[in-house]
Amino acid sequence: MTEILSLAGSNLASPIILCFALGLAAALARSDLSIPEAVAKGMSIYLLFAIGFKGGASVASHGIDGTLLKALAAGIFLSFSLPFIAFAFLRTITGMSRLDAAAVAAHYGSISIVTFVAATSILEGRGIPSEGYMVAVAAAMEAPAILSALWLVARSDKGGQMEPGLLREILLNGSIVLLVGSFAIGTVTGEQGLAEIAPFIVAPFKGVLCLFLLDMGLVAGRGLRQSKGALGSSAVVFGVTMPVMGAAIGLGLGAMIGLSMGGVVLLMVLAASASYIAVPAAMRVALPEANPSVYLTLSLGVTFPFNLTLGIPLYVALATMFIGG
Repeated sequence: MTEILSLAGSNLASPIILCFALGLAAALARSDLSIPEAVAKGMSIYLLFAIGFKGGASVASHGIDGTLLKALAAGIFLSFSLPFIAFAFLRTITGMSRLDAAAVAAHYGSISIVTFVAATSILEGRGIPSEGYMVAVAAAMEAPAILSALWLVARSDKGGQMEPGLLREILLNGSIVLLVGSFAIGTVTGEQGLAEIAPFIVAPFKGVLCLFLLDMGLVAGRGLRQSKGALGSSAVVFGVTMPVMGAAIGLGLGAMIGLSMGGVVLLMVLAASASYIAVPAAMRVALPEANPSVYLTLSLGVTFPFNLTLGIPLYVALATMFIGG
């Protein structure tokens, strides 16, 4: 437990999280620090492309087999279905608007890369092996959640009717096209393609992510100033309950498709985590009217630290109990 708490502390003190904290503090202190909108959108495009391409290259490196296909299918199913559960849960226990609830729900169907990396490190430290292609599953879980959120909003705007052409409009959303397209390119070009552009999408990734989270902190801080009390106690309850619900579903699916214990833990973590990279970037483009202070505060301020400090140890314990190690 001491080692896990130490790892959680080191992750919370990482540059990317501290950059978010800097942006949040600057905004709350009413600093004039700002990042131009065009630059912020450019960083969003870069991060979506890099995440998708690296996931595709991972699939190409592993090769296609039955277990990989089942894991990808399970991940896509979780990503697409969890937002509907999160949306219904939010609408039941909070007074959140349909638009904000849909934006929040998308975050809980998608994944947190830092939480995933932390879980991988913990498994390695305990000598628990896991399937290397789970990073591809993580990449595959980004887009379906965004599609679900857009579908929820579009359905409500149309009075509950799915009109002809609506699915095409959702599937051709720029964020989804970029993420899925870059994933496909990474799969086709494989490790060689990744090596060719690694100086662009690998080395600068964390630096760009730091600046992106700095901007997200600024946006969230301004939103908190402008909408004090927007995040009530019921929303905080959602932020710590929804991850456990997602992890429980991930446990069942992982056991069903035959993943190793380590693989099951990682699938649980993916199902339990909330995005703070791809989905915030996508929401800024796809649902600009949604309140960033709500979905960023929940995903980064509540669920992220919960998963790092208490969630991952809980998921490892549950997987050990039901799968064995």
